[in-house]
Amino acid sequence: MALEKLVRPHILEIQPYQPGKPVEELERELGIEGAIKIASNENPHGPSPLAVAAMREALEDMHRYPDGAAFALREKLASRYGVDGEQLVFGCGADEVLELLAKSFLAPGDEVVYARPSFAMYPVVVKGMGASSVQIPLDEDLCHDLEAMAKAVTDRTKMVILCNPNNPTGTSFGARAFESFLDALSDDLILVVDEVYWDFARSDDFPDTLACLARRPGTISVRSFSKLYGLAGLRIGYGICDPELADILNRARHPFNVSRLAEVAALAALDDTEHVERTLRRNREGAERITAAFEALGMRVWPTDTNFLLVRTARPGPEVYDALLREGVIVRPLPGSGLENCVRVTIGTPDENERLIAAMTKRIGAGS
Repeated sequence: MALEKLVRPHILEIQPYQPGKPVEELERELGIEGAIKIASNENPHGPSPLAVAAMREALEDMHRYPDGAAFALREKLASRYGVDGEQLVFGCGADEVLELLAKSFLAPGDEVVYARPSFAMYPVVVKGMGASSVQIPLDEDLCHDLEAMAKAVTDRTKMVILCNPNNPTGTSFGARAFESFLDALSDDLILVVDEVYWDFARSDDFPDTLACLARRPGTISVRSFSKLYGLAGLRIGYGICDPELADILNRARHPFNVSRLAEVAALAALDDTEHVERTLRRNREGAERITAAFEALGMRVWPTDTNFLLVRTARPGPEVYDALLREGVIVRPLPGSGLENCVRVTIGTPDENERLIAAMTKRIGAGS
């Protein structure tokens, strides 16, 4: 059957998202053991023990559908952020919240403005609805060029996406720049602020996106339990927005889109302050250790507001990636992003960080 004749043409134009190589695949290919993966910005310290205990307790109820309204989790997040429960939208990962936004607001002929390079799923969800991407290059510091993004808005623009902190660069824009951007932005489009990494932000002037929700309806902050809380394998994210926007997204949302295990794990993880504090402390320490070691090797490492680092060497990123695979270390190359001599490395456990430094020293070496 010639499915190409039936499929919507723009679907065939989508470049599928390429996930990082699994540890098991690398070990199988090279016949090695003990490989480490520091490529996908997962929490190297694992999930919260409280979350694991909550999931074990919930296993006997797996014959029941989840709470489609996520009542308990909704109430706890609303209390934590000082918002109403009706302002929350839950998704199977933050990716699904982006899909709900695209499904609800985009159609062929519409445009979406976002930075390049940024999160690789943006072009996928935009093209999936037949809309067009308007990609604005980052500035010379690899930060969002908010002035250029505001100027790129036209009558065809339906949505603007800001990734703050940005993936894959780890950079962020500050509150003053964000305020100027809001002043220049039309009120009749959707503003998506992807804040999946906001928990790790170190900048003193990191924007308070939630404070502008009442001021600018049609704005949504997208967040996740995948990074800080170590629940990437459960796929649970959420959006915080004004009630009208939340109502629209919930109309497009499938029932029971978040599993029972994900709900109870997220609820418990919010109470595990020890796990959160340990993760943040080790992330800061790891960033400092890796940065100092790589800079001593002549590499450039960008300051980060995330749990990963962008590293530039004198060699193409794919070559660095392949060389480190031989040492059982998986990082993330960035071909086609404009960062061809860069790799993205997740800040790991202390042992993983030392393994990365040793592998980079051996395979790439000083003067790179």
